[in-house]
Amino acid sequence: MPPRTTTTQRQRRLGAEIKRMRTEAGLTAEYVAGLLGLDRGKVSNIESGTRNISPERLRTLATHCECADEDYLSALVELTGSPQPHWWDAYRGKLSLGLLDIAELEWHATRIQTVQTIHVPGLLQTEEYARSIFAAVLPALSRLEVEVRVAHRMERQSVLTRDHPVAYVGYVHEMAVRMLFGGRDTTRGQLKSLIEASERDNVLVRVLPLERGSFPGAGHALLYAEGPVPRLDTVQLDSAHGPEFLHAELQLAKYRAHLDWMDDASLSPEASRDLINGIIHDL
Repeated sequence: MPPRTTTTQRQRRLGAEIKRMRTEAGLTAEYVAGLLGLDRGKVSNIESGTRNISPERLRTLATHCECADEDYLSALVELTGSPQPHWWDAYRGKLSLGLLDIAELEWHATRIQTVQTIHVPGLLQTEEYARSIFAAVLPALSRLEVEVRVAHRMERQSVLTRDHPVAYVGYVHEMAVRMLFGGRDTTRGQLKSLIEASERDNVLVRVLPLERGSFPGAGHALLYAEGPVPRLDTVQLDSAHGPEFLHAELQLAKYRAHLDWMDDASLSPEASRDLINGIIHDL
């Protein structure tokens, strides 16, 4: 099987977990190559996510690494299958791979938590509101590029409405719900949609009030996607160069603490709806 020309975040994550398993066990890549009947280059490709590994070889490696966490191993085995076509594949070549990776991450998450300090979270945005955000990007996007990004963002929201919707918690700073993206009418429509979304069984919207003052991660958006086991959780951060994906143990611990702070400091879902309704009234 030749190496893949492109890889997804999910494939790279499997490779990273295999490398982590090997290094924590103190095994060299050369040893693993001999163990699995592969050459050294193929082991490197597996660990970079550019080459697949069979479930049998993965379990053989896990045995020699003394990995006794069956839930974790079973979750890794699930990642070894060939990628199946999904809706975001229609955007391949039209959007950056990072944006496709975000859609894939959300689709496979067991629970999503986000923190937004500037605008309403993407999974809860209306079409008009999202369009106003993309229209403000510099350097300016073409009208076609804006519409492609808007369409992609709207389709991402299907994770909240599909047959088995993902559980979602959106922490939103009060300033974000007061910002007039697209003007008063667009913002009013967005806030009404946010209220409606917050009434779904699988969606919680929590507002961090201005009176809380300083808070961790000020100015930075955060997406925390829970995996089938905690070791496979993933953090996604926005950066000037595109989305960044983090999953080292210390990184996950840091952002779990971040979300715990948000949970303690934010208004209840009911009080959050009251605050948003008050802003709608003022508009």
